[in-house]
Formats: sequence, structure tokens, C-alpha cells
Amino acid sequence: MSIPALGPDIPIRLFEVEVLAGGVTILNRVSVSIGAGAPTILIGANGSGKTTFLRVAMGLIRPSVGSITWGGRETVPPARRAILFQRPVMLRRSVAGNVGYALAVASVPRDQREWRTDELLSLVGLAGLQARPARRLSGGEQQRLALARALARNPSVLFLDEPTANLDPAATRAIEHIVQEVSASGVKIVMATHDLGEARRLAGDIIFLHRGSVIESGPADAFFAAPATDDARRFLAGELLI
Repeated sequence: MSIPALGPDIPIRLFEVEVLAGGVTILNRVSVSIGAGAPTILIGANGSGKTTFLRVAMGLIRPSVGSITWGGRETVPPARRAILFQRPVMLRRSVAGNVGYALAVASVPRDQREWRTDELLSLVGLAGLQARPARRLSGGEQQRLALARALARNPSVLFLDEPTANLDPAATRAIEHIVQEVSASGVKIVMATHDLGEARRLAGDIIFLHRGSVIESGPADAFFAAPATDDARRFLAGELLI
């Protein structure tokens, strides 16, 4: 995979961001900066605000209060950003057809799509499955195909919403390997997970969310070795936070 030039989106900075829905606060006065480098991993219990955080950082949701900037600007087209949701929908096409469609949407010239499709399918471990109907793939294979489609945009930032949820250990390992490869190629990964083991394996830095608030953020090694707050210590110990 070619290494993308650092796009205009980094750093991503959220300042006093609140997201309200139906009178409920989903994100509460969130201020955090996401820079280049190893993956930034969002952790927290279900309902902590991880998915909403990703949508705001991607630019899919406008904050109700506060601001977000990409590379110091508030208005940046999301051409170099891509997002993968937890349950991606497969098009009624072949594996290659799914990637080819994503390349067409990304305005990749027609004469480049075949070799780019092969390159992306090789990256995600689906080489040789070009002709298979996408909806007949296993859950793990579909998730890898969804990753290939997201990468068709040649993003400089890739947001992943619990991409290994409900996958078996072998499929999880395959997704994590792709994440590491993509990160090493220069793409900034921002990924949500509820799996602390996965966070330890992948994270360069951590953002810990609870009830819509950022409780802690910083280097992963320091967070796991010596969390600064009681909530983080309890979460790492496996306690239920209410």
C-alpha cells in the first residue's frame, strides 16, 4: 500500500464539544487533540459515547456546542477521511465489485481500478476471492472487505468503530494485523474498542470515555501502567462503571 501524504486533517482537535440528542447529552464538554502517529484507541463501556465521538471527528455530526478543527481549520472536506462502522453493509456484488465501486466513488481513474482492487484485496488477505459474492463471505471476511473499501479512498485518517466486535480470535487477529500494517504505512487510525486486550496491543495513545466525558487521555503505556483517575483504575480492574 502506498504511503499517503499527511493530509490537511491532522491534528484533529475537539474543543468543549457537546452533542445533544432529544435532550440527552451524548458528548459532554469534550476537549482533546488527536495527532499523527500510532493508533489512537477509544475505550469505554457501551453507551460511553465512542461512536458519537468517531462521527464527530469524521465530520458526520456537527457539535451542538463547541468546535472541531482539522489541521487548524474548521471547514475541511472529508476527502482524506474514511470511516468503517461496526456492521458494514455488503453491496450485492462480487468481492472485486465492492472494491471497484468504492474506487469509482473515490474518483480513481477506470484504468487503475483493476490493479488497485487487487492491491487492496491482497492487503486485507482476500486475494483470490475477487469473484465470490460479497454477501457469502464470513463475518470476518466481510469486515476485511469493508476495510478494503474504506482504504479505496486513500485516506490519511481512518476511523474504525469496534471492527472486531463479535469476531472469533482468528478473525480478530487478522483485522488487528491489517490495522497495524495500515498504521505503519502512515495512515492515522482512530479506533473504538471495548476490548482492553486489543487496546493494549494496538494503542499508541488512549482516550477513555465515560458517560460522554473524556476521563483520561494520553500515551497508552502510561495509562495502563498508572491510570490517573479512580474511574480508569476501576474500569481496568473490570468493575462496572455507572
